[in-house]
Amino acid sequence: MTTTELLPLFKAKCEEIGQSAVAKQIGKSATAVSQLYNDVYPSPPEPLLRSFEEEFCDTTLLCPEMGEISLKRCSNERNTPLSASSARRIRMYNACKACGGKP
Repeated sequence: MTTTELLPLFKAKCEEIGQSAVAKQIGKSATAVSQLYNDVYPSPPEPLLRSFEEEFCDTTLLCPEMGEISLKRCSNERNTPLSASSARRIRMYNACKACGGKP
């Protein structure tokens, strides 16, 4: 989703459950969430909105290794460190490294 599509969803969720709850669930500071909500966020909003999308939206993407998966699952797999525990884990690590989670 684009920033212009995500921002109204972000603001609606903040009104629904509160800014602090949104901040806690996406792992960002309440200050950052408040600033974005009030349109005074000093940085590009994409990383914060990406975290919001991963947590609250039903966005799916086509993983080269697993097929269609949720953006949240993609994020979890992408952020898992390399482990030689299985051939699948190594394939996932390499696929995530090459893909980068591009929806």
